[in-house]
Amino acid sequence: MAGQEEVKVLGGWSSPFVFRVEVALKLKGIQYEAVVENLANKSPELLKYNPIYRKIPVLVHNGKPISESLIIVEYIDETWKDNPILPQDPYERAMARFWGYFVDNKLMEALKGIIGSTEEEQKQKEVEKAKEALQVIEGELKARGKKFFGGDTIGFIDVALGWIPNWVGAVEGTVDVKIHDPEKFPILDEWMHNFTQVPVIKETLPQQDDLIAHFKQLLSYKLASAAGK
Repeated sequence: MAGQEEVKVLGGWSSPFVFRVEVALKLKGIQYEAVVENLANKSPELLKYNPIYRKIPVLVHNGKPISESLIIVEYIDETWKDNPILPQDPYERAMARFWGYFVDNKLMEALKGIIGSTEEEQKQKEVEKAKEALQVIEGELKARGKKFFGGDTIGFIDVALGWIPNWVGAVEGTVDVKIHDPEKFPILDEWMHNFTQVPVIKETLPQQDDLIAHFKQLLSYKLASAAGK
């Protein structure tokens, strides 16, 4: 980190979006201060730096805040040029962004639906949506034929999708469903293995058991709150 440069991440260990930002910074070799936010009691700093959405992550670079994880990763890549994360080709850059938004709009939304479902029929519909998203990702990996989405090294799509290995498993363990099947998604399964063995990833990923315990606690609070209405 050069000179008096300030790099701070307002986040939390259980957020897949914060995970993206921290991985991007580590891939660049940028030192940063990690500030853990309590979203049940949001800090004045979070409300100051993200007054519109009031959520994590927020990257604060020399006093200037940037929010939304995929936007932050792009900012990191454009600010620190070493070890590029996004492809250089404009078309490939556009496609990388596409896959980042795909996983958020399709897979992440399905996982939220699974956790939030109170009826079994609705939960199973969301499980099928999640499986369909994984099938699409499997097909894209097969078409690329590389170790990672970025080729031989981690790129933007890998960072954007990098929460899948532990967070999908955590959702499965929280509500007792099966989403990822290694036999149905063998290429995705191999990517997950390769990705989680990268030292930067291994040191940043939260433990799946910790995520399950956290999700179960959040779910119990939600159910208790609903019962009290």
